[in-house]
Amino acid sequence: MVNSRTIEVWVGIFITIAAMALFILAMRVSNLSLSGEADGFQVTASFNNISGLKVRSAVTIAGVRIGRVTAIDYDPQDFSALVTMEIEGRYDQLPSDSSASVLTAGLLGEKYIGIQPGGADENLVQGSKITLTQSAIVLEQLISQFIFSKGSAQ
Repeated sequence: MVNSRTIEVWVGIFITIAAMALFILAMRVSNLSLSGEADGFQVTASFNNISGLKVRSAVTIAGVRIGRVTAIDYDPQDFSALVTMEIEGRYDQLPSDSSASVLTAGLLGEKYIGIQPGGADENLVQGSKITLTQSAIVLEQLISQFIFSKGSAQ
């Protein structure tokens, strides 16, 4: 017969492993990381509408995550959202005339920044500003434009 103490130890080990697995899963789902990315550089971009973009949202090129949104502020000079992004250091060859767009993963998914590389010889560096931007497409605005355009055509 198996000792009840042995069973208790194995149950404890199982619960500890399960708790660690749930913690790691929660970190991945919430876009958090256990390791720091200290070798990156920060760039900024202004958008008229970021519609649901959040700090820690992904920054991608061709679907590959190259960084994260680190801050979102309001710029009272030009009434826009100023987005600060941390780009990983290994992606330091981005042309300075690259463009940034607020995109949606799927029809109603989370927002992220998509970078489209330009063709300039100079590269983005610490403190650069991406000037070519495209704001988020707001589904509610598209629907209302469609409804009102159909109403005025009758």
